[in-house]
Amino acid sequence: RQQKWKSSVSTQAKMPPCDFVPEKYESYPYERMQKIREQNIAPSLRTYYKKPLLLHQGHMQWLFDHEGRRYLDLFAGIVTVSVGHCHPKVTMATQKQLARLWHTTNIYMYPPIHEYAEKLTSLFPDPLKVVYLTNSGSEANDLAMFMARLHTRNFDIISLRGGYHGGSPYTLGLTSLTSYKHGVANGLGCTATMLPDVFRGPWGGSHCRDSPVQTVRKCSCTEGACLAKDQYIEQFKDTLNTSVPKAVAGFIAEPIQGVNGAVQYPRNFLKEAYQLIRERGGLCISDEVQTGFGRTGSHFWGFQTHGVVPDIVTLAKGIGNGFPMAAVVTTKEIANSLAQNLHFNTFGGNPLACVVGAAVLDAIEEDSLQKNSEDVGTYMLLELAKLRDKFEIVGDVRGKGLMIGVEMVTDKNSRRPLPAEEISQIWEDCKDMGVLIGRGGLYSQTFRIKPPMCITKRDVDFAVEVFRTALQRHVERAT
Repeated sequence: RQQKWKSSVSTQAKMPPCDFVPEKYESYPYERMQKIREQNIAPSLRTYYKKPLLLHQGHMQWLFDHEGRRYLDLFAGIVTVSVGHCHPKVTMATQKQLARLWHTTNIYMYPPIHEYAEKLTSLFPDPLKVVYLTNSGSEANDLAMFMARLHTRNFDIISLRGGYHGGSPYTLGLTSLTSYKHGVANGLGCTATMLPDVFRGPWGGSHCRDSPVQTVRKCSCTEGACLAKDQYIEQFKDTLNTSVPKAVAGFIAEPIQGVNGAVQYPRNFLKEAYQLIRERGGLCISDEVQTGFGRTGSHFWGFQTHGVVPDIVTLAKGIGNGFPMAAVVTTKEIANSLAQNLHFNTFGGNPLACVVGAAVLDAIEEDSLQKNSEDVGTYMLLELAKLRDKFEIVGDVRGKGLMIGVEMVTDKNSRRPLPAEEISQIWEDCKDMGVLIGRGGLYSQTFRIKPPMCITKRDVDFAVEVFRTALQRHVERAT
């Protein structure tokens, strides 16, 4: 009966033109790819969509499937393609280095690691001037934990509920989302504290967050005061007073939570939390895996939007535009803690990775992608807010720059998550109309919009119209 249902909703969504012509797909047929997936690829690596996409080529903000169909990529390979798929400048630099030297490891000196270390650290405030290069975000956070424990000679690390900091056995203790937890012993010395979520949490109001769009919750806070922030800080103090020793190793937080659906904290929360941690001898770690490299628009690093300077910063994803690389940036003093014994990374900072990383930094600057994130991201947030005001099931629109979350609810009053199968239908509809978006949140109830930073306002108009059509169809189905 469902298949006979035909929507009467029409869409004005017209995909913006693109003069790029993809190559003809010449690999195995779709069915064979599916069979290989079932037989030879670990089942924990799940695919998106009822009929998984078989993607074949990418160009800037566009992806093409095996049949030549074009999609607007609003998820960027999970917030990883920062400057655009196969960005010509990055591609050219990589090809040049491929022909010169791939790998020799950092026991020798070679130009790319020194050029890149200088270039990357120049973007950080003092005293964050020393970098240790790794291969993934999990690895970077793992090392940050290790450094914090070595340097402070303390053990306990605090993270926020809903945070994602990696899937390695060490970082799993900091990751605070059930779907990533496996039933094995992990997380010794890791304590998760209440997430200061001003939409879904117990406290929140209409001026809390650093975003062009605030929650629909009302509050009576005067300018410069935030009752929600005060309450969440009390919860943070409660954790410090009850769940950990008097001296701690550190505190880790994303400036905006990524996997949990672009969750933002009240202004000044991080500033006060950092102070409380430092009073207890701990280090403050900013996980910039998703928020770094200009994505938030107003600043190059997410921590700068909170007016704080961390002791350790971890970077990955957008750092290499899809190339597997990551980094830990810290002070000379903290980095020295690791130098008492050997700590070696074979691939970290290899010539190829460093050339890619440097080309990405050049592209961000030359293409003005930080400014584009701010302009296009703000435009998109305000357009999505109009849909929130029109549809009861759109509970919250939030974010900064091109780090955006749209949280779906049964109704704005209860804020109960919209059932998964209903969200999936909206999501599938968007894909069928040519727009790829991510999912996140504890109940997978939040659409994650984090595209390559090169997208345009014209792309946004198309994407918002597609999303509006999908929401309208949902309303029709429900009635």
